[in-house]
Amino acid sequence: MRAPTIRDVAERAGVSKSLVSLALRGSDQVRPEKRDAVLRAARELGYRPNTAARSLSEQRTRTVGVLLNDLRNPWFVDLLDGLNSLLHANGLHMLLADARLNRRTGQDPADPLLDLRVDGLVVVGTLPDPAALGGVAERIPVVLAGSREPAPPGVDVVAGDDERGARLVAEHLIGLGHRRIAHIAGYGAVGELRRRSFEATMHRHGLVEQAVVEPSDMTEEGGYRTTVRLLNRPDRPTAVFAVNDIAAIGVLSAAEELGLRVPRDLSVVGYDNTSIARLRHVWLTTADNSSHEVGRRAARCLLERFEGAGGAGRVQLATPTLEIRGSTAPAP
Repeated sequence: MRAPTIRDVAERAGVSKSLVSLALRGSDQVRPEKRDAVLRAARELGYRPNTAARSLSEQRTRTVGVLLNDLRNPWFVDLLDGLNSLLHANGLHMLLADARLNRRTGQDPADPLLDLRVDGLVVVGTLPDPAALGGVAERIPVVLAGSREPAPPGVDVVAGDDERGARLVAEHLIGLGHRRIAHIAGYGAVGELRRRSFEATMHRHGLVEQAVVEPSDMTEEGGYRTTVRLLNRPDRPTAVFAVNDIAAIGVLSAAEELGLRVPRDLSVVGYDNTSIARLRHVWLTTADNSSHEVGRRAARCLLERFEGAGGAGRVQLATPTLEIRGSTAPAP
């Protein structure tokens, strides 16, 4: 049996082919009763639109490429949910690509998505060389989400306010009476902003000499190894602020292995408020970096570019909050 065509749907619904096309695209030019008739006819016939043909006629694929730098970080899941919810509401579909994998194979990270003729690109997370996106931005709209790296001209940046979030964490621990506070720092612009804000807050409170900063790779294993070193110091900290929730899990593991109870002996704070932090047996105090809102704002920037908004790239920062749970307590 041949596949049903748009002509078959039109005949079944008693309308023209052009009206079927408008109805299937969700146009508000179609009366509700006509749209219902078209959708009912399409269901009964098992009709599926020829997206390839439509892309050729419209010069659009109605797809958005999403280049994800780290598939292991659960913070990006909430960001993608916020991004996809608004894209889907506007008739667009996401195509995901793993930037790390593409780099390991010697391929430009964005190439697979560009080969699929995506209408726009959202880069999620920190790329080693965001300036390389300049050529891409000359062809299609590009948005950086969750990253604070310098962006090429015409590229919008949407992220959380990392300086404010780190300040909230430091103020919380200082307010609990902690003085020897360690920060397990990360890399890239995000890691740098969080580190600088932590150090500045400690300095304002006259605690700069008691502040300890240790670099890490932002992984659970990195958080674990760094914490073992910190807790074996003669002046071990009474609180640890990890650059993200994943590193904070490593902090918790190291504390347990060394016989310290959280939060009685050691307070621990993460960053990002991922699903891991909300697990009952973890119940981690953490900075909520508004990941869902960052995703929605990134989608809105892209939609505005599709509608013809030009000009220089904009920077939008979502306001973080502090989620106080069970991993922090007054200093021992």
